[in-house]
Amino acid sequence: MRKTWKTNILEFNTSLKLDENELPKSIHVLNPFQGEFKQRINAIASEFYTKFYDDTNERELILGINPGRLGAGSTGIPFTDTKRLSQFCDIHIDEFSSHEPSSEFVYLLIEACGGSEKFYSNFFISSVCPLGFTIDSQSGKTVNYNYYDSKTLEKAVLPFIVESIEKQLDFGVNREKVICLGTGKNAKFLKELNNQKKWFKQVVPFEHPRYVMQYKRKQLDLYLDKFISLLNT
Repeated sequence: MRKTWKTNILEFNTSLKLDENELPKSIHVLNPFQGEFKQRINAIASEFYTKFYDDTNERELILGINPGRLGAGSTGIPFTDTKRLSQFCDIHIDEFSSHEPSSEFVYLLIEACGGSEKFYSNFFISSVCPLGFTIDSQSGKTVNYNYYDSKTLEKAVLPFIVESIEKQLDFGVNREKVICLGTGKNAKFLKELNNQKKWFKQVVPFEHPRYVMQYKRKQLDLYLDKFISLLNT
């Protein structure tokens, strides 16, 4: 009997591992499923994926870059902070609160597509690299770091990225297209990798939600319409 998406996702999440010793110095792995708050985060993820992914339906894949501290890094769910979990998913977190601008855009999109239940029944959001990274800035502040921000890091995590994408394809992913969040380095990397691996017929780039919310907020409706058009093609 085929496993449900829920079972596959939760098993995948808890199996994710990267050895910091094999990465460039000063780069830290952001692994919410194995970190200090793993019990809390795994419980949140379990509630979310039980609610929306307890089936074997085919879904289209949307890939971001890698988890950030305020989205998947705090809840275990890509592009989902505690505010959106409560408001749009009816999952309430009392222990802490997080706000991520990218999450705001994604859930405006989800609402425009008919709501969380309908959207998540058709789409699965993950990341090119399913674990994130942080680095300590000169001021001592911990900041997000992308897998492609260092060629050394990109090369070091390439086998992990390939293995992770191929595992997720077996969840029941539609191979016609993958939507890539990020039209620059993320899209370039994924397109080159897809040319080698032939995972999808096409890679369709879209501006990253963080970019839209930070630089194009006045044109928010235009970007939402554009994204909805991509999802429907």
